[in-house]
Amino acid sequence: MRPRKVSAVVAEQIIAAIRRGDYPVGSKLPPEFDLAELMGVSRPSVREALSALQAVGVIESKPGSGSYVRHAPAHDEEHDAPLLIESEDGCLEVMEARATLEPPVAALAAANRTSSSIGALRAAIAHMRNAASDDFGSYLDADKAFHTALAAATGNRLVSTALSPLIATIDQKLYREFTHHYYLKNVADIEQVIDLHGELLEAIERGDGEAAEERMREHWRRMLEIWEA
Repeated sequence: MRPRKVSAVVAEQIIAAIRRGDYPVGSKLPPEFDLAELMGVSRPSVREALSALQAVGVIESKPGSGSYVRHAPAHDEEHDAPLLIESEDGCLEVMEARATLEPPVAALAAANRTSSSIGALRAAIAHMRNAASDDFGSYLDADKAFHTALAAATGNRLVSTALSPLIATIDQKLYREFTHHYYLKNVADIEQVIDLHGELLEAIERGDGEAAEERMREHWRRMLEIWEA
């Protein structure tokens, strides 16, 4: 059996505290730093646990304010968040994998670009902008379409096939909650990331593989910095 994820254990401990009445419905959870200190774990583990608790409706994250208890899990619900964490790829694993593989893909796309592939990338960015202000789910769907189109723009079917399951992690609940509540907390954050995608597209259009690769590295560098902060 593989070792349990630390974040799953953290989620269990928070749920137990809620069920004991330490944090009643409507109350605010302690800050991440305090929870990490109390449980002897890293802040990223706490963030992943809170993302899972948000995904299953136990807590509600309010930007600039903190996390509040929304629902006290019943006995048959207490394992929902830990099971979600254990069943999906860890956020750090996803980010590290994509940060490793997607930059050279961007460079290859710049070398093999076509008018059709440029059009698909441009359309995906337009959909990202349209959804940025009021539909985060649709925004991430468009982001997934962009990265899928980027892999296809390489003109290499093996690259597209290899990257497909990795890009599909965008659909995972845990990844979406973490992205929404930490990396893309508001419209300004989303627009900044869309602009970065636009710079990546411009580099691909120019056939500048080095710049395209660097823009992709910058994208994942920013996200990993949020994870580690």
